[in-house]
Amino acid sequence: MALAHDQFAFGVDLIEVEHGLAGWSPVGARTAVSAHVERERDDAAVLLPAVATEGQSERRRPRPSGPYVVAARRAGEEDGMRHALPAGALVPRVTYRVVGWVGVVQVQVQVRVEGGGGGAAGGQQHAAAVRVGLRVDDDDGCGRWIDCGAVSAAGGWAEINGAFRLRTRPLAAAVHVCGAPAGVDVKVMDLQVFATDRKARFRQLKEETDKVRKREVVLKFGGGTGTTMSGASVRVAQLENRFPFGSCINKTAIQNPRFVDFFCDNFDWAVFENELKWYSTEPQRGRLDYRDADELVGFCERHGKPARGHCIFWAVDGDVQQWVKDLGRDDLASAVHGRLNGLLSRYAGRFRHYDVNNEMLHGRFYRDRLGDGVAALMFREAARLDPAARLFVNDYNVLRGNDPNATPEKYVELVDALRRGGAVVGGIGVQGHMDNPAVGEVIRAALDKLATAGAPIWVTELDVSEPDVSLRADDLEVVLREAYAHPAVEGVMLWGFMQGLMWRQDAYLVDADGAINEAGRRFLQLRREWRSDARGTLDVDGHFRFRGYHGTYVAQVTTATGKMLRTFTVDERDSSLELDLDMEI
Repeated sequence: MALAHDQFAFGVDLIEVEHGLAGWSPVGARTAVSAHVERERDDAAVLLPAVATEGQSERRRPRPSGPYVVAARRAGEEDGMRHALPAGALVPRVTYRVVGWVGVVQVQVQVRVEGGGGGAAGGQQHAAAVRVGLRVDDDDGCGRWIDCGAVSAAGGWAEINGAFRLRTRPLAAAVHVCGAPAGVDVKVMDLQVFATDRKARFRQLKEETDKVRKREVVLKFGGGTGTTMSGASVRVAQLENRFPFGSCINKTAIQNPRFVDFFCDNFDWAVFENELKWYSTEPQRGRLDYRDADELVGFCERHGKPARGHCIFWAVDGDVQQWVKDLGRDDLASAVHGRLNGLLSRYAGRFRHYDVNNEMLHGRFYRDRLGDGVAALMFREAARLDPAARLFVNDYNVLRGNDPNATPEKYVELVDALRRGGAVVGGIGVQGHMDNPAVGEVIRAALDKLATAGAPIWVTELDVSEPDVSLRADDLEVVLREAYAHPAVEGVMLWGFMQGLMWRQDAYLVDADGAINEAGRRFLQLRREWRSDARGTLDVDGHFRFRGYHGTYVAQVTTATGKMLRTFTVDERDSSLELDLDMEI
């Protein structure tokens, strides 16, 4: 049964703020916990990882200082410390955030420093992954672990920014801090657990969307003879939104009339699921087969849908075909050049984007075998072969706050490294495969950090895997609203939408028989919300004012003598747009 919006307090910390060790206990037979104090520093303020209440901005504070707890003498990765949550505090189907600061203590790797007449031992700090999770005891006697976030931490402090949601009310629940290797001390400060207010966040996002995606427009109408058109009725309808939404397609899907109808009616762009990948176009060395890719390219061009090229290479070992793995260094280098020349020469000018070397935060196949410089070389060669295409990095988990390998900071570092190698990175792709409940503030924090790289961001492979279709709709709306409200995001691509014709079975918006479910209706509702339609009459000067989303429009003016149509474009600027649309009466 759904809960009323006001049945419990939002934003209230479920872990009592206490000094010292109050509430904390060790996990592990050998683990010992102790209390310490971090002295305040003079560093610049950083954003406190806490939710903003309605009408308020996020609080700011100096870098972490004050009491913290250390778990020492840990014998394994599951050892650490725990803090019980109040009995009955967790409500099913509610999204909770877990935020705070974690770190490791004095993780040192000894290295030899050579110089002068001999060598000296020195310490080099090494990072370790720290995890925060929820241990839940259900009435069936089974204990469950729920991942609530992970970061890569060294001697300092790192923000934890995760979330969880329960399907049933637990008998007991406790937050655990663990994850680093045995022997590494783990520390935690100011950990908070609180329920999020999705509706309040949406109200804030609507205001931000109005500023980012809309513009004041003044249409000035006049008759060809200079006569006034005061009092004439006018309707302004948006034909196309400048912000594109697209979907993944595949060879099987485009044979389904229901899929094709929904895709053509509701999406602006396409991306191929597997048909353009190297293992599809060259499954065996020298045996090229572009038939499936050609079919999808033709489908997109017939229906007027721009396409993203996914992907030229794939950096993860498990997604590289065996014959490529079997090549020696020189043959592999030759094959890489052959792939670039073959693919980009064949489709020059037909793909707007390319994901150049997919998932480099999670894989190093080509860099390990050909050197780190090969990643930038792929970008340089792709730019030479198809100068009009925008070249992207593309990776997963960056928006979720639960993967130490895929933090926004590491993604920005990757982009910077590519640029130092001469690559022109035209866009940052964040895949958006969501399993944990989507939390707007977590997504926004990641997007803000990625935006510092100075490249446009696209959500390239969005799907929300959630068996409960109502919660799926809620989570999908969270991601879409956050992306649409962020000024650095330029487009969103869904990784499919129809049951049985997409990668993940609990993420579809349209049932196999063509029926639109609640998640699909939510998507369509947002698309309607983000399209302008204005009506009224011309003022005494023959002017009509409205605030509209960026895109193309048609204006219909109705006078006593008939109707007239004019098209125009609202582009992205801060100042108001004034257009003279003279019409013959």
